Amino acid sequence: MTLSPPLTPPGELRAQIRASGYAVLDRAGAQAALGLHDDVFGRWASFWSDLPADAHLRDGGRYRRRRHASYVVEGAHVEPVAHRAHWQPLAYNALHGGIERWFEPLSPALASDPELARLLAGLAQHAGALRSAPRWFCEVHQFRIDTTDGIGRPTPEGAHRDGVDLVAVFLVARHNVKGGETRVFDARGPQGVRFTLTEPGSLLLVDDEHVIHESTPIQPIDAAGLAWRDTLVVTLRRGGFLDPRSEPASP
Repeated sequence: MTLSPPLTPPGELRAQIRASGYAVLDRAGAQAALGLHDDVFGRWASFWSDLPADAHLRDGGRYRRRRHASYVVEGAHVEPVAHRAHWQPLAYNALHGGIERWFEPLSPALASDPELARLLAGLAQHAGALRSAPRWFCEVHQFRIDTTDGIGRPTPEGAHRDGVDLVAVFLVARHNVKGGETRVFDARGPQGVRFTLTEPGSLLLVDDEHVIHESTPIQPIDAAGLAWRDTLVVTLRRGGFLDPRSEPASP
């Protein structure tokens, strides 16, 4: 049994995020809110079939594959930056924080797709509606969580914040999966929601200053087959990328 997400109409997106710290859009709503021209995740789904293994999992798991890229967005202009490590302080990621994690870059076909730039520019517009900034520093993560180990953990660090302003989680695909429930909680108290994203192209937006989030482990429905959950996660931050020289405020 899965709980349906509390969908937000695109026209109410910004009001919903300001009031609750999160919003969920179905595929059509996400396309409208970001100005996408087609079903990009249907076209992009094959890019998740060749993700390299995550070599930095500190729990010894083999269940996560990923790629990573960084961009600076200023208005409608989206500029890729030289490939760089992903870094988080221990204050935000007790399991994997404090180390530079190098991942393979996005494939050229995905990185050069004009709709990716459109998606990032659209997200930056919504981030700017929350907090004013001349430019946004975006990190793009392709994730595949599978059940190679019998169970896959989308967020092995548990409920967390990312140390950014806005987090966008797009569901790309679910295959033979049970679990993978999304949970969003008010960072100041016990209030929260739980639901499962099942529609490819659906989107969770999170105001990282005000809520914490996590996804529960996945298991295969058919134990004889492998299961996986594919997502595209984009984070947007004012002032610069998180790196070992940055000094983010404590959560």
